[in-house]
Amino acid sequence: GRKYAGFNPSVNPNSGDRIFRAQQIRNYLAKAGNSPPDLKLKPKKAREAAKKALRFYSMLQSEDGHWAGDYGGPHFLMPGIIIAWYVMGQPEQMLDRNQRAMMKHYLTVHQQSDGGWGTHIESPSTMFGTVLCYVSMRLLGANANDEACKRGREFIQNEGGAIYTSSWAKFWLCLLGCMEWEGHNSVPPEMWLLPNWFPFHPGRLWCHCRMVYLPMGYLYGSRFTYSKAENDDLIAAIRNEIYCEPYASISWDETRQLVASMDNYSPLPFVMKFFQNALAYYESLSIVQPFKNWVRAKGLTFCIEYMHAEDLQTNYIDIGPVNKALNMVSAFHAAKDDIHDPAVQNHMMRIPDYLWLAEDGLKMQGYNGSQCWDTSFAIQAVMECNLMDAFPEVSTKVWSYLERTQILSTDVSRNSPAYAFESCLTRDQFYRHVSKGGWPFSTSAHGWPISDCTGEGLKAVLALTNCNAVSIGLEKGLLKPITSTRLEDAVNVILTLQNEDGGWATYENNRGFGWYEQLNPSEVFGDIMIDYSYVECSMASLTALAEFHEKYPSHRESEITSAIQRGRSFMKRIQRKDGSWYGSWACCFCYGCWFGIEGLIAAGESPKSVAIQKCCDYLLSHQRANGGWGEDFTSCYDKSYAKDGMMSYGDEGSGAVNTAWALLALSAAKCHDVDAIRRGVKYLISRQLPSGDWPQEGISGVFNRACGITYTSYRNVFPMWALGRCTKVYGDSIDNA
Repeated sequence: GRKYAGFNPSVNPNSGDRIFRAQQIRNYLAKAGNSPPDLKLKPKKAREAAKKALRFYSMLQSEDGHWAGDYGGPHFLMPGIIIAWYVMGQPEQMLDRNQRAMMKHYLTVHQQSDGGWGTHIESPSTMFGTVLCYVSMRLLGANANDEACKRGREFIQNEGGAIYTSSWAKFWLCLLGCMEWEGHNSVPPEMWLLPNWFPFHPGRLWCHCRMVYLPMGYLYGSRFTYSKAENDDLIAAIRNEIYCEPYASISWDETRQLVASMDNYSPLPFVMKFFQNALAYYESLSIVQPFKNWVRAKGLTFCIEYMHAEDLQTNYIDIGPVNKALNMVSAFHAAKDDIHDPAVQNHMMRIPDYLWLAEDGLKMQGYNGSQCWDTSFAIQAVMECNLMDAFPEVSTKVWSYLERTQILSTDVSRNSPAYAFESCLTRDQFYRHVSKGGWPFSTSAHGWPISDCTGEGLKAVLALTNCNAVSIGLEKGLLKPITSTRLEDAVNVILTLQNEDGGWATYENNRGFGWYEQLNPSEVFGDIMIDYSYVECSMASLTALAEFHEKYPSHRESEITSAIQRGRSFMKRIQRKDGSWYGSWACCFCYGCWFGIEGLIAAGESPKSVAIQKCCDYLLSHQRANGGWGEDFTSCYDKSYAKDGMMSYGDEGSGAVNTAWALLALSAAKCHDVDAIRRGVKYLISRQLPSGDWPQEGISGVFNRACGITYTSYRNVFPMWALGRCTKVYGDSIDNA
């Protein structure tokens, strides 16, 4: 923990999580018998560096057993909650004065030199980010003549005004009363009334897409607009500030499909423009209005029922921050703008779940945290470093956390309203996959299991069964057991999530078709319409099945062995010609290669196989002169290895996290080039700080191809894990010059 929480975005826009970490370290050291790592001890061997890393990281573990961290980065999330707060009457209990001040600070420090804001903290300025952040600054009390606002307004006007922002930003402007609904393409809620067999039914969409466009359809169909917009001086001022012509003179229908090139990552295909134009006629032609009004009323009724089910299944957290804010506004509208309605109150109480304070201010995270995901990885790293029994409290606390976090598996969760939705009838009614037995990305209360999170959670539990401290705790009744039946429930979730192509998607099986992307209305995101199979989800799932099968060989033996081999075939099919795998959920090829190699080897592939050797050659070809590996967000965006590595926020183009992923992959394959492994290990040791921490470098996470997201825990977990594995595979040879 450092004394001062300084932040200089011109050096690195990524938060190092100094405030939270300092708080955790203070709490740890306040307990009798606890002491910090020896700052004078400089590890020379990989094993020593790994132990010091865990010595530091154990100080950050929360009381309930998980590790928390900054999961922010996107700039389009917090504006949603700020606009929701404003249109709902600015309730102090939702966002208090201090929270608003820290949000304003966050927006101020992340403004870029050209006056704009990016879609995320490392992104160049976009209209998507800038319009939403500028409007948020004004709603939070920034004066139009403040330097930040003047620069932001100049950027917007130089790009043609807010009519050129992307559709998600336009939607929020419509809710606020800063754009007319004619300026937004139709989102007809009556689509939900189509028969389930219909080829393009919204229930077939990827759940994150589906759960965003569900409240969008409700609010669009209701034509919800801030009730005081026409008499609000601030709204009138914003209308004048973000457009290049008088608000009243704008021909809104002509602006529906306008989007700045900087926002247009996924341009609207011709077919989507055709359907949007057809729907515009549907919305306005008088002859169809009686039918439209009749069917729309039924669609709105279904939408609010569906949103209420989502709220109950997730304890009002909802699947993500965008639909969280939109569901809350929808509940407010359904309650006839009654801020005291129980559903509205329940929504507001869950807002803090998404907020995170770091040295750059208060932000809204991309989820209600990444707790279970980070913790599952962390304990596997500890296991591979052979340190579980050297840090018994760490291990037993993780066991307790994972026991409580398994979805719908504890007495508490089975007595919650969410459990009632696990029946086949309600799952079919609201398009939910089986949940019981899965592990989440964040918390049990969130309620959405994911294939890779379930796989990593299961592997973490299986690893902990080999820990003496856990075994003793179970024998003495100090720890609650995770029964074999519960492990079988997790296996059931994984098996049912395997797609027809042999791979695993995220939350559900793929229900749609590739041509759905021709109807992607977002402009700013890629591949969001269906739940694709991914190398990451496939590796996590099949390795979990393999480890479970080794321990419980008689349970669903033929299904598990078949699933593993189908997964193996899928992973070999999606390997790129150059030997790499594209990582869809982190930056990028080093990450994908780790999952690809580890998954194939767990499925029975020989390390000497062509697929494995091609990937090793690919990774070795990208090792940098200093021994490390490095990529930045451009690898994800361009789908090509970043030619300059992590030049902006790394160390001579290398980064600790990318290096760790490359070493995990190469050591899993027992790469013959020991010198390359040795150089990578030495690089990690050289970058380790005296505390045992590593420096925060560039953004490491990504989603939907085009948006980066922060994982501050990655800089601790993966270097430690790589050092432990390399020691395990190569022994002392990696420490010899």
